[in-house]
Amino acid sequence: MLNAVPAASPAPPLLSVQGLDVTYETGAQGFWGRPRAFKALEDISFDLRPGETLGLVGESGSGKTTTGRAVLRRIKASAGKIVFQGKDITNVSGEQLRKLRRNMQLVFQDPYASLNPRMRVIDIVAEPLLVHGLIRHVDEARDRITELLRVVGLPADAHDRFPHAFSGGQRQRIGIARALALQPEFIVADEPVSALDVSVRAQVVNLMQDLQKELGLSYLFIAHDLSVVRHISHRVAILYAGRMVEVAERDELYDHPIHPYTEALLSAVPVPDPRTQRQRKRIVYGGEIPDLVNPPPGCRFSTRCPLATAQCKQEAPKLTERSPGHLVACWNR
Repeated sequence: MLNAVPAASPAPPLLSVQGLDVTYETGAQGFWGRPRAFKALEDISFDLRPGETLGLVGESGSGKTTTGRAVLRRIKASAGKIVFQGKDITNVSGEQLRKLRRNMQLVFQDPYASLNPRMRVIDIVAEPLLVHGLIRHVDEARDRITELLRVVGLPADAHDRFPHAFSGGQRQRIGIARALALQPEFIVADEPVSALDVSVRAQVVNLMQDLQKELGLSYLFIAHDLSVVRHISHRVAILYAGRMVEVAERDELYDHPIHPYTEALLSAVPVPDPRTQRQRKRIVYGGEIPDLVNPPPGCRFSTRCPLATAQCKQEAPKLTERSPGHLVACWNR
């Protein structure tokens, strides 16, 4: 009799964020006032698997960009833990942090502001290699940069041109090539297509998907465009006022949202079928977004939620698994 082959255990996460808080100090009010604490993120937890894209969604001010920058160690966490490739990187510094950043890169939102207009493309793409001491002169990396430009869909003669010679979509491709120069495993893409024309957004998103398959990249994809997020993401996390309210596999979340805030967000996403679109109802909640300098003690959505009870206003719910892989922070769902 043949012995049963044990099922392969899932790969450990590339990135694990556990109970992350980020607090800023705001300016003092009045002549004798003291600086006040602004809690931008509170108790944020999620994993990112190798080769996966996690979409991070929320309104402006929800903490999406702060999450990405904290994970990359560009801003300091006030509490919690960031584990990358099995190592706690929350408090690493100096040379350790510099080496770590070779494997963690950022694609910026604005392809116009993020490229130095006085630098040639070859210098822009080579800059990370120079900063990390991997080359001493740009010419040492000319062949590699030629290949990177080809991979992102730019002509080889782009080397010696300046950013003003390129369209917005082409500039973002230069930014992606720069992020790939150090051969990272993990990229934070912070609203990478929001500044682009609608006609070229799909091209850049498709390029990122192709690169992911070819290079085995993992993305934290930050966006507010829910249609783009559905196209590129494997899983999606929803942020509201600095807290995570729902996390699930992409289709599970879009087809079966549970949190009232997620329902409201998704009700605004257009669908291709005109008949279905006409039958859908847009969910709009009133109320005030909480003041993050002096946030309410309970659920931060309780000031707007029609389901809110006394418990919601006093005690913040934790993310709880409602079905396999589907986590929700809500007392009443």
